[in-house]
Amino acid sequence: QVQLVESGGGSVQAGESLRLSCAASEYIDSAYCMAWFRQVPGKPRERVARLGIDGGAVYANSVLGRFTISKDNAKNTLYLQMNSLKSEDTAMYYCTAGLPVAGCARYWGQGTQVTVSS
Repeated sequence: QVQLVESGGGSVQAGESLRLSCAASEYIDSAYCMAWFRQVPGKPRERVARLGIDGGAVYANSVLGRFTISKDNAKNTLYLQMNSLKSEDTAMYYCTAGLPVAGCARYWGQGTQVTVSS
C-alpha cells in the first residue's frame, strides 16, 4: 500500500509562489502516473496537473503557464511548483498515484492547504 504525504502548503499573497511536495512511502511503480488535484468545498474536484508514465505533463487551463509538475525518482517525491498564485488557487491540494486508466488516482495523500490572499 503506497502512502503519499503532501507538504509545502501555506498562506501567501497573490503573485507569490509555493512549492508543494509529495513524498511516497515506497518506489512508485513505473506503470503509475501521478497527479495533483485540488478541492474547494462546494466545487468539483479539479485535476491541476498530471505527470504521465512517459514523463509528459498535462495541465489544467486554469494553471497553464504558472504551475509546473515534476518528480525526483531518487527521492520518490512529486512536486508542484506554483508561481503567480491567484486567490482562485486557494484549495486543498492532493497528490495521487495510479494507473492511467484509473486517472492516476488509486492512491491519495491527506492533502495540504493552500490559501492565497488578494
